[in-house]
Amino acid sequence: MPPATATTPSEIKFDTTAAVQRLVRFLGINAITGHEAPIGKELVAALKEVGVPAKAISFDDAHTRIPEPTPIGNLIVKLPGTGKKSAKPILFMTHMDTVPLCAGAKPKVVGKRVVNELEGTTALGGDNRTGCAVLVTLAAELIKQNLPHPPITMLFTVREESGLFGAKHLNPADLSGPTVGFNFDGRRAADVITGAIGADRWTVDIRGKAAHAGVAPEKGISATMVLALAMAEVHAGGWFGKVVKDGREGTSNVGWVGTTDGKSAGDATNVVTDFVHVKGESRSHDAKFVRDITAAFKAAFTNAVSKVKDHEGRTAKVKFTSRLDYVPFRLKPDAPVIKLAEAAVRAIGLEPNLRVTNGGLDANWMVKHGIPTVTFGAGQNEIHTVKEFVDLTEFESGCRLALALATAE
Repeated sequence: MPPATATTPSEIKFDTTAAVQRLVRFLGINAITGHEAPIGKELVAALKEVGVPAKAISFDDAHTRIPEPTPIGNLIVKLPGTGKKSAKPILFMTHMDTVPLCAGAKPKVVGKRVVNELEGTTALGGDNRTGCAVLVTLAAELIKQNLPHPPITMLFTVREESGLFGAKHLNPADLSGPTVGFNFDGRRAADVITGAIGADRWTVDIRGKAAHAGVAPEKGISATMVLALAMAEVHAGGWFGKVVKDGREGTSNVGWVGTTDGKSAGDATNVVTDFVHVKGESRSHDAKFVRDITAAFKAAFTNAVSKVKDHEGRTAKVKFTSRLDYVPFRLKPDAPVIKLAEAAVRAIGLEPNLRVTNGGLDANWMVKHGIPTVTFGAGQNEIHTVKEFVDLTEFESGCRLALALATAE
């Protein structure tokens, strides 16, 4: 028999039962962001089970460059081309970690959904074990059906949920030169995400001076008051929440107020708070505007320092630190990767919906690395909540889409 090809919806077939079993298997692995070793081990085992040679599977050293503790690097799988010799390499990718809320999830299939037996207590982890199952299913079907395909690199990144670190610290040379990338991380297979927002993350350390708040408050320097005055300034200036300035748009937020070791700021109501650690973010599709929003927060904290003094005129000290979290991108509508994506979505009987997102994706860094990358969904729903579930109809569409992309002529 000649090798099978995939050109129409009816011809794109795969073992749906095995794919769903694979998904449930991965959902049951407790491996949140920063603790990816168990899911990395399970992915390697699953890839070998479907026929991927051990020599084609490796972990990179990105974890040695990630500033947060990370046990393993990105998982990279390379499948040699079996089609035309002139075919250019392509990349399929996803992330292997989940948010901490997923710890201890127990998946079960109910009709055309995978739900959590512990509904109401943990999230499920469809973000992004759906992507993991799609990629392993792609490898399984390419091998089992002997489907012709170009050289394929599969990438399973670490620490996506805690800052896109795996993709950021990837060495692009480890991927063997893919010309386009397809990232599976979302809800609907027909949604083709062609652009995403950029973001800064920033921290502020405010060091004041403790004093008895009832006996001699004037001898203290309240770090809490410095925070309050700074936040009042950014709010009054229109830099907090949804930010619109001269036709440019973005967002900002403060997400953590406490100490560096996770405790509450301040020790007691009768003690002037001497230290506050603040974490926040700035986002925009305009890279310069991201920096402008961050600069507004830095200026507000600097200004607030001079307004809070002790009885001798001394002020608090503020250390403001920011870092680029990820860069925004927007691919042109006629980019080859988008044309390939649109054709593949239509090949599985759906109509492509091109859109941009206000969330960060590993694709942000892949584009920065020089690999034009679009993102699709594979059944995620109510992610990062205790109501999370996976829509198996969309998951199966995601698997078909991956096959259509890999076997397109």
